[in-house]
Amino acid sequence: MDTITATSRYPQEKNRVLDENFHASKNFYQSDKIFRNHLKRAVSPGGFAYMQDKLQWTGAQAAGPMNDLSLQADKHGPELVKRNFLGQTLNDIRFHPSYWELMKVAVKSEMFRVKWEPSLNKKFTNEKQRLGFASGYLYAMSESGQYCPLCMTDGVARLIDLFCDDEDKARLMPHIYTDKAEDLYTGAMFLTEKTGGSDVGANITTATHKENKTYLLNGEKWFCSNANAELIFALARTDEGIKGTRGLSIFLIEKNLPTGEKNMMDVIRLKDKLGVRSMASAECMLTDTQGTLVGNEFEGFKVMVEMISLSRLYNSVAALSASRRALIEAYQFLSHRKSFGKIVLEHALIRTKLTELGALNVANFYMVWKAIELLDLADAGHEKEAQLFRLVNPMTKKWSAEMGVYITRESMELMGGLGYIEDGVMPKVMRDVMVLPIWEGSGNVIILDMLRAMVKSKGFEVMCDEITLVAKSNAAYGGFMQAELASLVLFSEKLKAMPQDEMESSAKLFFEKLTSLYQISLLIDALNDESKEWILPALAYLKEKYAPTGLQEVIPLSVAEVNGLIGWEF
Repeated sequence: MDTITATSRYPQEKNRVLDENFHASKNFYQSDKIFRNHLKRAVSPGGFAYMQDKLQWTGAQAAGPMNDLSLQADKHGPELVKRNFLGQTLNDIRFHPSYWELMKVAVKSEMFRVKWEPSLNKKFTNEKQRLGFASGYLYAMSESGQYCPLCMTDGVARLIDLFCDDEDKARLMPHIYTDKAEDLYTGAMFLTEKTGGSDVGANITTATHKENKTYLLNGEKWFCSNANAELIFALARTDEGIKGTRGLSIFLIEKNLPTGEKNMMDVIRLKDKLGVRSMASAECMLTDTQGTLVGNEFEGFKVMVEMISLSRLYNSVAALSASRRALIEAYQFLSHRKSFGKIVLEHALIRTKLTELGALNVANFYMVWKAIELLDLADAGHEKEAQLFRLVNPMTKKWSAEMGVYITRESMELMGGLGYIEDGVMPKVMRDVMVLPIWEGSGNVIILDMLRAMVKSKGFEVMCDEITLVAKSNAAYGGFMQAELASLVLFSEKLKAMPQDEMESSAKLFFEKLTSLYQISLLIDALNDESKEWILPALAYLKEKYAPTGLQEVIPLSVAEVNGLIGWEF
């Protein structure tokens, strides 16, 4: 009897998940038409030219080697080594080698160097945030866990630059803009305590004067991200009689003392987190921990706000990067997966869902980059943009984080069961993105912050002026925009006059509508011959979402139109 081979019984070439034409992007920068189009428009020719080789390299790393490194760092998180064999306290936090390889990519991407190296800072001083975040956006598409320590490091650099003396700047800043990963000092922000969490005015950690600007800090910090940092900014009270944020001062804690000894800090335990597992979050006890007073006494929260503002931008970029990665994973999959006799992308319901997710991604993209641009302009002394940033930054943080979670979850579902398997990146992206609505001010805290910004700054008025200007320049959307804006302005006056509880409860929907209208204006402002491919369908979706008209016929975008909206080249 002839032997029947397994291949003839079950032809393997027909038994595959994706068709034979499938190939994923090999470079997240080269593939992203939306990002490349915007960056060329948003930065100077000199800045664009300087960053090209860095972005090409980082984009290739993010699409290639960083994938495996990130999965390894996620599965093999940091470990706390409390004591050595002889019972001596170590408090060492140790990482898998993949963590340090990822750190090398971050340093080589120049996300810090382009901002803080003196000659580059001088050359690109009015666009350094845009240039630095360009690398960060690509990096975070592959590794958002380590993007938190990188965020803290940039924040520490900002505080050192703004508030520390020249001696400390000269000593510390080279360790942040270094081009050698082994010389990098990372940063941290020790803010929250058990007593209050987001209510930092309830903090009870104390600082006792020792000599000159040196104090001894005592107390427990409850959520210390990047607990292994070399440079830490922490809030504490020099006078326990002054309550609330008014009594807080801020201190720079260095991991090692000038003598070379370790500064006193007991790591109680590492947090066992749902996501961003590659980096170390801890509970830390400060016991006569030496810290240097930064800025004036009792102005600690005012100083820390500078770091928080930057951290919110990082939060927004991380949300944008994660949701973009999830969307692209789904899009690449659906373009080469067959179901019910045809490529999945050809099914109307799939295209309808991708239209929604693509439009939300495009809207978030331009709002996040607007916030980054506003910080550049505010730092350059533009008062109007500084006022607008005060409102746009928390608005962008809230909306990008919430939509990031939604886009990621829906993208996972589009991939079916395979999207749920830990061999791929989707579960890690999903777990990582879940923290972003919580970090740097949860949703309710952000609403209160936007209310304060509307009452205490001119940000709302500046935003209304921008929306009005765009509306007058666009015949297709101008009438709709002006009518909706008039309604929001009228309601804003009622909102300010409401009792506090009613004001807070009514603000959520108000800011959601304001956000959508502002996004529409930003999309119109970004229209050009290339960007219309993704902006026009996004505008159509946002207008319908903003002012729903009830049940109606829905005509899905064609496959070619969906491709244009996603703005991705394989």
